[in-house]
Amino acid sequence: MLTIAALYHFTRFPDPAALRGPLLQACLEGGVKGSLLLAREGINGTIAGPRAGIDAVLAHIRALPGCAGLVWKESFADSMPFGRMKVKLKAEIVTMGQPDVDPLAAVGHYVSPADWNALIAAPDVAVIDTRNDYEVSLGTFRGAVDPGTRSFREFPAWWEANRERFHNKRIAMFCTGGIRCEKSTNYLLSQGVTEVFHLQGGILKYLEDMPAEQSLWDGECYVFDGRVSVGHGLVPGQNSSCGGCRRPVKPEGRAHPDYEEGVCCAACVNEYSETDRARFRERHRQMLLAAKRGTTHLGG
Repeated sequence: MLTIAALYHFTRFPDPAALRGPLLQACLEGGVKGSLLLAREGINGTIAGPRAGIDAVLAHIRALPGCAGLVWKESFADSMPFGRMKVKLKAEIVTMGQPDVDPLAAVGHYVSPADWNALIAAPDVAVIDTRNDYEVSLGTFRGAVDPGTRSFREFPAWWEANRERFHNKRIAMFCTGGIRCEKSTNYLLSQGVTEVFHLQGGILKYLEDMPAEQSLWDGECYVFDGRVSVGHGLVPGQNSSCGGCRRPVKPEGRAHPDYEEGVCCAACVNEYSETDRARFRERHRQMLLAAKRGTTHLGG
């Protein structure tokens, strides 16, 4: 059984490049794989590995400047959901493209999973899903507004075009683990919205804490690793990932005539050339061969 830790923390890193090498080394020494992003505004990512390795990496991160209060969410898997370990330097740990947004200055009111149902059921509350369209397609909260954005960068423009829809409404926002809402709630506060709330710990914490029979969540939650999606109790879901575009594919999508395992799905069948599809087929063939040998193909 492997431990999966999803984490983020906003803090000031004057020189994130200096942190990259030691952090990567700590991950490799602990047998940990996944992806971590470092920027001047903090750290974000998901990692997986043996219990001792995860504990060692988390201890390393908590020792970084301003990270003593790091909070993370854990789940478990029988097999490694990542092919390698990556520690990348980025301009933002979650890209919104708004230089004046600063979650360290102010954010919305945190709402625990236990109190979330009552909030979003209130008639004067508008619930907004801040995730991308392909994530929302797998599941969302009942009655939530889907902005239909392809990336988080599009959210400010969407809000500007739709803000009048939410006049005199309290705004409740949610995302996978909470990080996007740190920025989106700060952004709405800067736009003059006075009552802004967000789900503490994100969808993952809600699905971990909320019994299915009391839940207002429909579907599964997309996650950025080999599990593709999880349900209540953070149990891995039934969805897979397209080998071409990497969009999630539901079980019924795998039965679609345009679906080809490892190559394309109905959403991307016309997005790639035959040369691209031939390359995807070869990559998929190599992945199957690696699986037979009991190894992991890093292109997967």
